[in-house]
Amino acid sequence: MSDADDFVDRTLQYEATWERAAESRARFGTELEFYGASVGAVRGTIRDLARRYKNMTHDEVTALSSELWKVPVFERRLAAIVLLQSNVTRLDNTDLTRIEGFLRGAVLPELVDPLTLDVVLPMVRALSGPSRLRADATLERWAHDGDPWLRRAADGVSARITP
Repeated sequence: MSDADDFVDRTLQYEATWERAAESRARFGTELEFYGASVGAVRGTIRDLARRYKNMTHDEVTALSSELWKVPVFERRLAAIVLLQSNVTRLDNTDLTRIEGFLRGAVLPELVDPLTLDVVLPMVRALSGPSRLRADATLERWAHDGDPWLRRAADGVSARITP
């Protein structure tokens, strides 16, 4: 566990309540664990992370997002999404491979949709030339994949991108 991952994890657990965790389990099921931190706490934690770890590189951001996602806890995965969202201008079509893995393991629309609409969509919109063509090809592949979360993401992006 890296220092940044440890910071996020400790902060999310500190901000959590057992009542909120129980409500989340009742609402979303048991495929993921829940600390019981609010969405506001997740966003605030990533904002504090940015202050604490200034000037994170693209590779540090993407590595931390993977580290956060690896543990099947809803708030950690949401923090990974917020981290990517906060750094979406640094992402490019090559990051779709990592995001594809996240989507395949998302298990909840509450993770798939913000990953799609707040990360993939603005990233693809910002691409041009060969990078955009490669991203479009990836989205086309997702649209025909057997994984329902990938198809949902492809549909969500395609419906919002103007030709």
